[in-house]
Amino acid sequence: MDVFVCAGCGTELTAPVSRVALPDHTHHGAWEELHPPLMEPATYAVDPRPTGPPWRRWEEVGEDEAARQGVYAQVYSVSYGARNRIVIAPGDSRSLALIPEKCAGYCRGVDGRDGPNLACEGCGRAVATRRDDCGMWQTVWLEPDAVVRRPSGLPAGPPPGWDDLVRAEHRVPPVEPDGSWSRRWRSAVGVALAHLVAVTGNRPVTLPAGRVTELLGHAVDRCVPAGLGLDAGLDAGPESEPEAGLEAGPEAEPGTGPESGLAVWSVGLAGPGIRTPRPRPDVLLVPRHPRTGAPWRPPGDDGAVVPLDSGVWAYLAHPGETSPLPATGVLPEGVLRDDYPVPRRPPRLLTADRDAFEDTLVGLPAVRHPRLRAFRDDRRGR
Repeated sequence: MDVFVCAGCGTELTAPVSRVALPDHTHHGAWEELHPPLMEPATYAVDPRPTGPPWRRWEEVGEDEAARQGVYAQVYSVSYGARNRIVIAPGDSRSLALIPEKCAGYCRGVDGRDGPNLACEGCGRAVATRRDDCGMWQTVWLEPDAVVRRPSGLPAGPPPGWDDLVRAEHRVPPVEPDGSWSRRWRSAVGVALAHLVAVTGNRPVTLPAGRVTELLGHAVDRCVPAGLGLDAGLDAGPESEPEAGLEAGPEAEPGTGPESGLAVWSVGLAGPGIRTPRPRPDVLLVPRHPRTGAPWRPPGDDGAVVPLDSGVWAYLAHPGETSPLPATGVLPEGVLRDDYPVPRRPPRLLTADRDAFEDTLVGLPAVRHPRLRAFRDDRRGR
């Protein structure tokens, strides 16, 4: 385990923490709602992309300069904040004091608009930013040039790995207790769909029958070429192999389905603990590693994959028993009551978080391809 200390005076600024993957929903929440902490206790993550102020308008920056900041399609403004900021749960911060004149927010908390708003109590140096306003997950962001990572001297537990995905507590249910769709699910689906659109070049896709289609079908349907929709029973496409990527094969004109020359790409669920479909679908929906964030791959496989939040993937692949358990000692093992309350259901079908989709897509170099550029321009126009 590690601790982060002030680069100026050496004061410890965090409790002992271990690194995990940056959550997909880090920058995406539900507006006008107060959120819990983003990070689990005793963990931290690093965001490799520039985040936060200062911001510069797209017209001022230009396409090439924006690309150097990791933005590959036109947006309103481009972040010139630091790369590799470290995020922790507020409860894991130590020896930090708010800077009152930098605590602006929208209505229910602070949003970090004025830059770092937490100072080291040892030397007074601004070292971190607290964010907890409405629509934001509660976080403390450590400035990478203001802190130093050091070993804590405490033994670390086993790092999270692929085996964790089969544990019941790792699964993230898609519905909140109040009957609304999970904010984490909506963000995770938005991120995954951006990768799906990029890897397929916005070509039509088919999803596997069952839980994947039931939960994700409507969200995917809103991002595939207009007018095609989803049909889990569609053929996986022509006999020939699909294009390996956007750079392969002759460029086809945009269209709405196979009749316009667009091959239909098949999507399948794969990952640790489940059998990879055979024949292999064109695209595999796979989990991110809970520690590194790297996508899972079958051994020796270099085909197209779309990464998904590991907790969301685990629910799709290993749902387990979702009914309430009987009171201890009342019924024999394995017997469930049939008079439990029916769980609340959202009034609408699941959709992807729009901001998560857009922010991910503009951060993928593939969005510069003419087909995807036209796709995004059409979405912005609508």
